[in-house]
Amino acid sequence: MLPALLAGCAAPPPRHAPQPRGQEAALIPATTTLTLSDGARAPLRIWAARGQTRAVVLALHGFGDSRDAWEFSAPQLADSGIETIAPDVRGFGETASRGRWSSTSRLVQDAHEEARWAQLQNPGIPLFVMGESMGGAVATLLASSPASQGISGVILISPAIWRFDPLSRLILNSMDWMAPDWVFTGAHVPGEHIATNNLAALRRLYFDPLTLHGYRLDTLRGLVDLMAAAEAAAPRIQGPALLLYGDLDQMIPAAPMARFWQHLPSHTRKDLVPGGHHLLLRDRNGRNATADIASWILTPDHLLPSGGDSAAAAWMAGDPGHEGPI
Repeated sequence: MLPALLAGCAAPPPRHAPQPRGQEAALIPATTTLTLSDGARAPLRIWAARGQTRAVVLALHGFGDSRDAWEFSAPQLADSGIETIAPDVRGFGETASRGRWSSTSRLVQDAHEEARWAQLQNPGIPLFVMGESMGGAVATLLASSPASQGISGVILISPAIWRFDPLSRLILNSMDWMAPDWVFTGAHVPGEHIATNNLAALRRLYFDPLTLHGYRLDTLRGLVDLMAAAEAAAPRIQGPALLLYGDLDQMIPAAPMARFWQHLPSHTRKDLVPGGHHLLLRDRNGRNATADIASWILTPDHLLPSGGDSAAAAWMAGDPGHEGPI
């Protein structure tokens, strides 16, 4: 699964190496920069709500991605009165430690400090933490910790959850010990893995100067540790939670995701997106998933407009976890 996940995030070069068009390679400056408790600086991109701000979302991107991950969904959320605050996660984007892994605990601490900053900037306005893929794993751990106090809810989009078998972990640990500086790219992965069916989104991800295209082996090991910790944290999630997953996700297979769902607290809302890929909000029909998020934030007692509640129930009834052990 790790190679597939990386293939989707690494945005390997197209066969014919096209040239960027328009704003595909644009470097959008950070709106502001937050200094964290250890002195590290986190660039933030902010999409302000249009009209009255009804809610604020701290949005955590996936592995190899950046604060620009929300360019397709944040304007739609803004139209609903929801502000999006998107940091570059430590080790990615424009952070000073770009390409280097810190630790699972540090990433969760960063998210906690960023959430606290967002609350101070928006007193009295509900704050939600939203994470995609790797960011979803960080959000899961934040929601399962005492640091989740004061957060109105968590939104997990295709969260990166996986517990590797002992042999796979032994092989990865051995490789990391022998060659921690070895750089892995999507070009090392055989076959094709579709992260989204939206070509415009794939081109922007590839040409965006903030996208990280190669990963040190020790960084991959850090990601594996994070995914395992998030998978184990599922039963401890506190407070309201919404989980979105597409049934065409080639990065996080159905079996481990179904088992993750089974261990979530009963209060967790589940949204299955038929035809959805890993980068759900960037799919051609991503507006439907984004509308579900806005609806859940603003009217949590209503059914999701896409019909995702019933789709999720039907998906689980179909025993998607039959594909074998994790």
